[in-house]
Amino acid sequence: MTKKRFQGTGTAMITPFKSDGSIDEKALRRFVDFQIDGGVDMLLPCGTTGEGATLDENETDRVVQIVIEQSRRRVPVIMGAGSNSTAKAVQMTQRARKLGADGVLSVGPYYNKPTQQGYYEHFKAIAQAADIPVIVYNVPGRTGGNIEAKTMLRLAEIPNIVAVKEASGNLGQIMDIIRDAPRDFRVLSGDDAIAVAVVALGGDGIISVVSNEAPAMMSTTIDAALEGNLAKARELHYKLLPLMNVNFIESNPIPVKAALAMMGLIEENYRLPLVRITPANGEKVAKVIEELGLLQTAGKMRQ
Repeated sequence: MTKKRFQGTGTAMITPFKSDGSIDEKALRRFVDFQIDGGVDMLLPCGTTGEGATLDENETDRVVQIVIEQSRRRVPVIMGAGSNSTAKAVQMTQRARKLGADGVLSVGPYYNKPTQQGYYEHFKAIAQAADIPVIVYNVPGRTGGNIEAKTMLRLAEIPNIVAVKEASGNLGQIMDIIRDAPRDFRVLSGDDAIAVAVVALGGDGIISVVSNEAPAMMSTTIDAALEGNLAKARELHYKLLPLMNVNFIESNPIPVKAALAMMGLIEENYRLPLVRITPANGEKVAKVIEELGLLQTAGKMRQ
């Protein structure tokens, strides 16, 4: 099948750090190639999985610049540009456009707990501030508030609000959006574990955590689902399910970065308040990635 823009598998990328806390630019460039070689359709730096909340403005810009440079326009690069301050989110969105990003991922305002009208006005202001595609990110488990289907459908009518990353876990809500959204509006799962179900119901793909470790397997899974080959998608989904589950045994991206370090792709470094995985949980992560053969598939990246 010919994929449409912002369809398929997007990776919510980790940010590699050195032991002194600085960005590991060499590892980041290698990681971009690892992702694209694995067949992902989009790269999303500086979001939750990328510890974007701990990056300052200059660091965010540098990460995005590197991802854009290294991707060489092979896939769209969508910058994490959300904030609970509308003014700051607008500023970040404008910066993303200047940097040359292909879009922004903008999370629902956290802590403030806006009303549904507040959500609408927040994202409307962002969309009107810069001529760049906006993907709304609904993740109530982190923000403390849910963007309801009716509100999302209103937002979908704004021309450059092009998609939603839906991580509410509420399939009923997701189905309401899929059913009633404009034809060119993309509905992307924000949860790996229900991505195949969302695509089977008419969704367009996933913004994934597990594709950090297994880009080829996750991309193949979603491609099969989009092509209507649900038997293949289901088989691959259940192979990946243990990794999807162990990725959240501690706060994201702790287990993911631990796995990637075991695979030799990055050093296991975080920014506070995140810390290294506990030894017991590290053993669980190691067991899963070994059973999936990921230690071997990542071997070429250890150069």
